[in-house]
Amino acid sequence: MLFFQRYRFGRFGLRWNLRATPALREIDLDLDGTAVAVTVRRHARARRTTLRIPSMGAPVVTAPVGMSDAALERFVRGHADWLADKLSRQTPARPFEDGAFVPVRGVEHRIDHHPGRRGTMWLDEDDGQPLLCVAGEEQYVARRVTDGLKRMARADLEASVVRHAAAVNRTVTSLKVKETRSQWGSCTNKGALSFSWRLIMAPPFVLDYVAAHEVAHLVEHNHSDRFWRLTEKLAPQTPEACRWLKQQGPHLFTIGTGG
Repeated sequence: MLFFQRYRFGRFGLRWNLRATPALREIDLDLDGTAVAVTVRRHARARRTTLRIPSMGAPVVTAPVGMSDAALERFVRGHADWLADKLSRQTPARPFEDGAFVPVRGVEHRIDHHPGRRGTMWLDEDDGQPLLCVAGEEQYVARRVTDGLKRMARADLEASVVRHAAAVNRTVTSLKVKETRSQWGSCTNKGALSFSWRLIMAPPFVLDYVAAHEVAHLVEHNHSDRFWRLTEKLAPQTPEACRWLKQQGPHLFTIGTGG
């Protein structure tokens, strides 16, 4: 985004400086000795300035288009203590590596690397301990775990979506499983659904709720009372699932990172 600055009145009226000034894109802070970069986003529909920290992401400040860089910097620096406190509470990253624990359908599994085995990833058990077994070289462990969990997420989500779509007599045109940071699922007006693959780490009733939530949008393209009644009819544990996602959901974004 570029801004053009008015600079003087001339013989023929108001003139404009056509040399574009790059908009402020980042604000650098020093929080108790830690360098933190706050991403700047200006939005045409923003009516106020907001500061947030996406799950395991960099802080983002969203402001109206007309807000000056100086005012934006003052706003962010005025919330430096709040940022420092929130960032200090973030859960440490848990990379996918041999011996690490990963929740699968809400149950903690230990990653068990088998360099001499063929295949990719499979579930097993050792003396009552659920295992997430991975074959191949060590350098590919993280990728194979991620790919394996994505396949499982897609299978579970497809099963839930098919069931819920049949219940409301609606057609799903496509289903995607991908990495998302701002939402667990989405639904387009054309019936295309997208979900976070990290839902496979949550208990099954949570994944099923998110599937029901997006399918309900095929009927009600809003969050009205009718929408929530339909969602809860499809997924009776909707209230519990919402609480779980609010309390535990952010931690899922710390798993499989930092390696």
